[in-house]
Amino acid sequence: MRILIASDKFKGSATGAEVAASLADGIRTLIPDAVVEAVPVADGGEGTVDAAIASGFDPVTATVTGPVGQPVTAGFAVRGSEAIIEMAAASGLDLLPNGEKAPLTATSRGTGELIAAALDRGCTTIVLGVGGSANTDGGAGMLQALGVSLRTDDRPVRAGGAALVELVSADVSGLDPRLAEAEIVLASDVDNPLLGERGAAAVFAPQKGASADDVAALEAGLARFAALLEQQPGVRPSASAPGAGAAGGVGYAALAVLGARREPGIDVVQRLTGLADRIVGADLVITGEGSLDDQSLGGKTPLGVAAAARAAGVPVVAVCGRSTLSAQEATDAGFHRVHALSALEPDPAASIANAKTLLVEVGALIARDLL
Repeated sequence: MRILIASDKFKGSATGAEVAASLADGIRTLIPDAVVEAVPVADGGEGTVDAAIASGFDPVTATVTGPVGQPVTAGFAVRGSEAIIEMAAASGLDLLPNGEKAPLTATSRGTGELIAAALDRGCTTIVLGVGGSANTDGGAGMLQALGVSLRTDDRPVRAGGAALVELVSADVSGLDPRLAEAEIVLASDVDNPLLGERGAAAVFAPQKGASADDVAALEAGLARFAALLEQQPGVRPSASAPGAGAAGGVGYAALAVLGARREPGIDVVQRLTGLADRIVGADLVITGEGSLDDQSLGGKTPLGVAAAARAAGVPVVAVCGRSTLSAQEATDAGFHRVHALSALEPDPAASIANAKTLLVEVGALIARDLL
């Protein structure tokens, strides 16, 4: 019996690899001769670089500017002329010192520095996985790191989204010329625009610590930024484009100035890992993530894996920390069954703390069902 496990991380409790290992241990308690294979997957955000490295890319590190200006060591992945970059590694919420959020001043500069580091290595295809960002600066910091001039009356604009309201001029003529020959892929499932009630500030900034007043200030800054930037020759009007609001507006800068094309993150990862080919011939596919909910239905990792399994005619089971999906929603998504750790341990704190042990139990339940 051959079982393929392609699970995203359970944030705060287990990596994708740990999820797979725990499930495999549980499966083998009842089916000791089962062939269990793990395929690292992610939705384009955190975990994408690990998935690329597990698929044969080389790990690379660079020292870049963190979200509040501190130096951080960020990893990315390179194979030949292709680089895989995770924005969270340079500009992520998890990099904020002492976890203190900085919604008005956090910058995406380090992400631009990572792109420059990939260009320095001769990469001509750069996949930018967005997610987990600390900033709402519209990608201004990223663009500055790549040579774009953003100025107030007498100096470069200060870091962060709130300061963008002070912008007087934008000049893209200094953009790193190597980008003209590079293909930039924005790996994102987010389809929000830059501005408005579904925009980067309104929807995502509160998750990064923004108050209602902060959201208003960030919205004004982003609107000013886009208005000035789109006066520049060669800049594509992209404020309303799907994905422009991703990662605090970094999606906007990538689409408008870097000429990026947007691709669903799970599609990128499936291409990197060859998931579709590896599913063929399996008896069962197991996928999952920490919370299986409405956001999952929008194209997160489990839905992408389920679609690939369905195309191959292989049944798929979902494993999660908790699920808010109805039985019909789970069926419609392609899952033959959903196993939630909360069914074994209702206390969320205990479930998170003991996730790996509970996953072993779930693995045994899946094996029992197979038998």
